[in-house]
Parts: sequence; C-alpha cells; structure tokens
Amino acid sequence: MLRDVDYVLRKLDWMRAEGIWPNGLRYLWTDAFGVVLYVSLYKELGEERWLGEAERLVAEVERVLGRLRGLRIGEATDRDGQYFHYLAMWLFALARLGDLKPRYRARGIELARDIHPAFVIPGRGVIWKMQEDLSSPYPGYGLGSMDAYDGYVSYRMLDEDALAPEIAQMHDLMERDWRTLDIEQDLGLGMMLWLAHFFPAEPWAKAQTKRSLRNLETMWVDPPGYFSRAPWLPDTKFAFTNYGVSLGLQAAGVWPERIGRLNTFFEDWRSGDEYDREAITWVMACTSHLPGAFVASGRPNND
Repeated sequence: MLRDVDYVLRKLDWMRAEGIWPNGLRYLWTDAFGVVLYVSLYKELGEERWLGEAERLVAEVERVLGRLRGLRIGEATDRDGQYFHYLAMWLFALARLGDLKPRYRARGIELARDIHPAFVIPGRGVIWKMQEDLSSPYPGYGLGSMDAYDGYVSYRMLDEDALAPEIAQMHDLMERDWRTLDIEQDLGLGMMLWLAHFFPAEPWAKAQTKRSLRNLETMWVDPPGYFSRAPWLPDTKFAFTNYGVSLGLQAAGVWPERIGRLNTFFEDWRSGDEYDREAITWVMACTSHLPGAFVASGRPNND
C-alpha cells in the first residue's frame, strides 16, 4: 500500500486554504472518507491532533447533516434524501474511529439499528435512496445493487454480535445475488474489491474479486493510464472514481504500477467542470495515496 503522507499533508493544507474541505459544504461520502483519512494520519504520525480533527469532523457532520433518523446526503440543496451506501460508509468510518475511541463504535451500532429497518426489505433487497425522514423510498429510485454488501461489511466492522440479526439479513440478500452480480462501473468495481478483501475466503468475495478484476482489465486505457467509466466508454473518465479503484486495488494487493500511473495522470489532468475543485476529488486522492485505516492490519477476516 502507498504511504505518501507528505502528499496528503500538502493536499489538506491546499484544500483548507481554498475553502474546499473540511471547511466547505458537508457531503456524507466525502466526510466519511475524511474521518478514515484522519485516523490513517494518526496511525502514521502518532499525533493526537488528527484524532481531534476526526472527532471535530464527526461532530460537524452530525450537526449539519444529522436528522431524527439517519444523515442527509449533503448540505447543498440538491443533495437531499438519504443514500444507504453513504450511510454504510459513514458507519465504517465510525467503526475505524471507534477502534480508538469506543464511544464512536457505540454510536455506529445505534445508527445501524435505526436505519436498517427503513432501508432493508428482507428477502428482496436494500432501497437505494430514501426520503430524508426515512418515511418512504425516494421517488424514482429502486433497490441498490451493492448496498447489501456495503451494509454487511460495515455492520461486521462495527460489532458482529450486536448487529447479528442485521448482518444475517444482509448475508441472505448477498446469497441471492453474488453469483450473478456483474458490475460494470469503475467506482463500483473499486469498492467491491475493497469490500471483498475483508473476508477473502467467503465465496462471494472470491467470485466478486475475480469478476471485478476481469472487468477492470477491459477498462484500462494505456496510454495515458486511467480506468474508463465503463467498458463501453473508453474516453469517459473521472478522477474521484479512479481513486476509488485505486483503493480497491490496494486492498486487493494488485496492479501497483497502474495505481501509480493513475495517480500521476489525475494529479495534472483537469476535467474543466466542478469536479476540479470538489472535495470528493481531492479527499479521495488523499485516500489513494494513503489507504491506511481503510485496509489496516488486524481487520476481521476468515482466511
């Protein structure tokens, strides 16, 4: 895994100076990655200030995005409702911070128990997006293809015993799905590799790792060195999604040369749209350069 701490520190200073992050608008996915990034920096540097930054970020996310049940997608007006996969990533972040500060693990368990019944239809699937008060599905959205996997891993990272009923329901949904699930989108493939590496001996993880790498192979564009959005879109590329692929590849322990190539390419490439200054781009860039606590040793697995 990469451990480019200097890159991360420089990028964090730049983002703060530019008002991009963490002093920009709150966005649950980005902030979840940010909490884990701070934990990674603490583990690398041993400086208490990074734990303080993580705790301040959690407090700010809960203040701005917290609802009676769950957390809103983002602070901007067009980021209403709740995504399960964003919530699952937030639960993972609380689990990682909870490794160091147990009260955050307890908060994660409470949140998981609260949101699970709203999103999960036992035997059918996980609703991808809900209304902000979790009263009903968000109009126009169905079941998420990877959400059961997200929940399964995050729940197990939090507490396998406390969340045993919820984990069992997620596992049942995965058992109905993993043999036929074929992801063809770059970020989804990267995140599936990341999810699968926690439990590499489980049949779903073996199959999905093999399938994800096979699909990513068809999406590698060389030169200049990036993964396309989908196999049939060779010219379409996003920095933040490639950084998600990088995380998955580092978790799986494969293709280090391609990780270096995409990091180099996207450091200088600009899309010419809002993503050039979006926090999601650069916080995930930091994660690509320092996966750290996303794949830390001592994680539960069943090798």
